[in-house]
Amino acid sequence: MGLIEIEGMHFFAFHGHFEAERVVGNDFLVDVSIKTDCTAAAKSDNLDDALNYQAVYNLIKTEMKIKSHLLENVAGRILDALFNEFPSIESAKVKVSKMNPPMGGQIEKASVTLSR
Repeated sequence: MGLIEIEGMHFFAFHGHFEAERVVGNDFLVDVSIKTDCTAAAKSDNLDDALNYQAVYNLIKTEMKIKSHLLENVAGRILDALFNEFPSIESAKVKVSKMNPPMGGQIEKASVTLSR
């Protein structure tokens, strides 16, 4: 078993409860942790035997382009897409963070983490 983590993926996207957030956009960070069998890749040193990190990133990038009202929806869609695209995934955790959320104060980020 192995744990693959891709951390600190930066995106400019249009997610938020307020209409202005879906028009103006904001900065987001995404972290993903994926449990999968890495035995074959560890032995072969061949990408065909591994979970392709670039394909994971591209899938997340595609999901981040879809406007949503809630971070929960974004994280849930990413999880759904990961499990649909990569049958070798045994479990996964996704954290989506909105930087400087408009909540009436100075806040670095608000985050939602979902796992399956």
